[in-house]
Amino acid sequence: MSHKPIVMVSSYPPRLCGIATFCEEAREFIQKANPHREVLVISHTDGRGEGVFPLIDTTKRDWWRPVARKIEQLKPYAVHVEHEYGLYEYHDPRGVGDGNDGFLDLLEAIGHLPIVVEPHTVHGRLRDFEADFIYKLTQRSHVVLFKCHYQKWRLDWTFHGRNWPTPRNIMVVPHGARSDKRWGVHEIPALRREFGLDTIGLSDHVVGMIGWIQSNKRWDILLSMWEDIHAEIKARTGQEWDLLAAGAMRDPHHKRDYEEWKSDVQMLAGKGLAHYHEFIPRGDDYYKMMAICDFIVLPSTDETQSGTLARIIALNKPYITTAPMEGLTAQTLESQGGLLFTTKKMLRSQVIKLATDENLRLKLGENLKRYLENEVCWEVVAQQYNKAYQLARKAVRTGQPVVLEMEF
Repeated sequence: MSHKPIVMVSSYPPRLCGIATFCEEAREFIQKANPHREVLVISHTDGRGEGVFPLIDTTKRDWWRPVARKIEQLKPYAVHVEHEYGLYEYHDPRGVGDGNDGFLDLLEAIGHLPIVVEPHTVHGRLRDFEADFIYKLTQRSHVVLFKCHYQKWRLDWTFHGRNWPTPRNIMVVPHGARSDKRWGVHEIPALRREFGLDTIGLSDHVVGMIGWIQSNKRWDILLSMWEDIHAEIKARTGQEWDLLAAGAMRDPHHKRDYEEWKSDVQMLAGKGLAHYHEFIPRGDDYYKMMAICDFIVLPSTDETQSGTLARIIALNKPYITTAPMEGLTAQTLESQGGLLFTTKKMLRSQVIKLATDENLRLKLGENLKRYLENEVCWEVVAQQYNKAYQLARKAVRTGQPVVLEMEF
């Protein structure tokens, strides 16, 4: 039996980056699904850890050359690449980007090895650059992994409109979610104590907005209505519900919104209606903070798929999110585990509906449990990755491209 390693190419912790966190978690479960192989990572220069090679330096035009050399040395079973445009962009002295040309050069340099690429941003309506890039990406990879089915059938529509052939080497593998991060009701008081939330008067019932505080997350939408919503819920049920806004700023470009929204929460806190908790949303703390909440509101206005939603699903937490919004809407429809809104009025209605109907919360939670266990848990996703690796290896061995079924 061959024990060649699986080599991942990605950003990696301690970088505070969604793709880095994703890669760390994916690597854990790929390793469990392949106990006789090493799963190694070639990362950017700030990556750290056992089996991590920090070689990607995009301040250099030919950053991909040492990466290609290292991959050759490792003699991989398969190369699994996590892609996000910003991760591999070289900027010249004028600040002009190379349009990810270096990334495509890397794929060409290792094209004789089995290549699986997992792009994390594939919008339903592609810009010209994105469409061209995805075409070139699929030509230089043996298998390309999309997160959602809509991405695949929309690509077919987009390419037909340009009189381009639709790539047939695209496989849909959903964003993985952990199945080992669920807490029982009896365990929640201990989690509250762990974060000091037992001493600040947090109500028994909690609506959560949890995660990295970014402009596209639009916490302000719910914050602007929460006082009115709180009063309506209390009038209908007699129950006190708190809004828990917890997270931290990752990107200094979002500082203005971060400061404004934090101030808004603190104003509500002064009225006894909400609480703000600053923490780095990574690791167990991210899951524990969500576990404290009865349900989560994710009012994002720009997303193709979401690590935040993956954690919500992992915890089987009912949720409310924006629609139509790429992967957020797709996974909500597929899981039947959340409610959607498209206007402020509708968000208000959905929050009140979920807060006043415990049976609905239980039903949505059970739907998420089934969806997690049958469709998106990492144990299932890792086996789909293994299938992708096998397809890529067969393509290299036979010289025949991978041809997969169309969606529609």
